[in-house]
Amino acid sequence: MAKYKLVVLDMAGTTVVDKGNVAAAFIEAFQFHGIKVGKEEVNFVMGWRKIDAITKLLTDQKKTGIVGGPELINSIHTRFENNMVAFYKADPDLAPLPYAEELFSKLRSNGVKVGLNTGFTKPIAQTIVDRLNWNDKIDVMVASDEVPEGRPYPYMIEKMKALFGVENNAEVVKVGDTEVDVQEGRNAQCGLVVSVTTGAYTKEQLASYQPDEIIDSLAALEPMILE
Repeated sequence: MAKYKLVVLDMAGTTVVDKGNVAAAFIEAFQFHGIKVGKEEVNFVMGWRKIDAITKLLTDQKKTGIVGGPELINSIHTRFENNMVAFYKADPDLAPLPYAEELFSKLRSNGVKVGLNTGFTKPIAQTIVDRLNWNDKIDVMVASDEVPEGRPYPYMIEKMKALFGVENNAEVVKVGDTEVDVQEGRNAQCGLVVSVTTGAYTKEQLASYQPDEIIDSLAALEPMILE
């Protein structure tokens, strides 16, 4: 028996292996435009809608005399998106994180809807889902460019709730590996907000954002959801 009706999981770093490739693609997209950003800066905006992350990083760059308008923001974003689509189409090591697919199956067999959401745009996210053959293993995937605002706003979760007729926020679980995943879950008033240590943030960093639970493996999530 399930305690919840909908589980919303992030993709890269939460259900999909990320060996730092997302950050590397971000850094390269900035470098291509003659702008240097560090890995720590990029990790700070992991989980954000990527065009918002780029805007944030460019705003921070103003102190070094770089001013980025919409044209530069869009150009960096296009470079990043193209990099990631090409990467995920070709990456021989693209794989689910341990227990992700088993979790999907067990949740769905117990009547729990499985949704994926992401700071990626639809073209990147769909490339991942297609490569992993996940179209029939999940119930829905919502990308950040399919809603008015990305994380930390709750719109992606709200779209899934509407799709499945879930009216009670307490019946929704949010799982992710970044600060904005926690904020998204809180803003959506989810009944359970869980952080995983398989992504860009350490357990200590995640603890400072005060999720309900911190886990090292998706296997630990199953008993929280299924009785």
